[in-house]
Amino acid sequence: MIKNLLLDMGGVILNVSYQKVIDTFKSYGIENFDKVYCQAKQVEIIDLFEEGRCSADEFRDGVRKLLEKDLTDEQIDKAWFSMILEIPKDVIQLLGLLKLKYRLFLFSNTNVLHIEYLKKEFERQLGFDLFNCVFDKAFFSNEIHHRKPHPESFSFVLKQAGIKPEETLFIDDSKQHLEGAEKVGLNTYWLTGGETLIDLYDKKII
Repeated sequence: MIKNLLLDMGGVILNVSYQKVIDTFKSYGIENFDKVYCQAKQVEIIDLFEEGRCSADEFRDGVRKLLEKDLTDEQIDKAWFSMILEIPKDVIQLLGLLKLKYRLFLFSNTNVLHIEYLKKEFERQLGFDLFNCVFDKAFFSNEIHHRKPHPESFSFVLKQAGIKPEETLFIDDSKQHLEGAEKVGLNTYWLTGGETLIDLYDKKII
């Protein structure tokens, strides 16, 4: 019996576009950013940033060095924030309903820039901090120093949350993350093909 939902953030709760990042860097005259960044794989400096093993300034310097272009901090931040699209209000409302039935947990590969940006956007658009008000606990890769899809990242989250894998459904839009989750015994669902949490609720999957 499923008692807990462990949710990804981008592509599950928030609408995101990785192509927007590539397009923004392209507008700066960088044609090949898709070679160093995509949903499935990225270069070391981005992994380090998402594991909290380098600062925002070190990340920006790493991007400049990688691209061999003297971009400003503001240009890099603009490109980095561009992947975050709208906050779907119907999904946020659904989370409130799901909270009555399950314990809700968030596990996101993310970074300090995105977290700070989102907290401001949640307050502006929703009037509350989604991370603290809706979820029993939110786990961010940059804070726990573990990234999906590594199985040890899921083991860490399960232990810290005090939940059992067989009682937990993990929902993510990246297939490789599900493979890591399944290695520690989590039930998984791949949200793909334009499906949303609303669809899963309507189909009584959650």
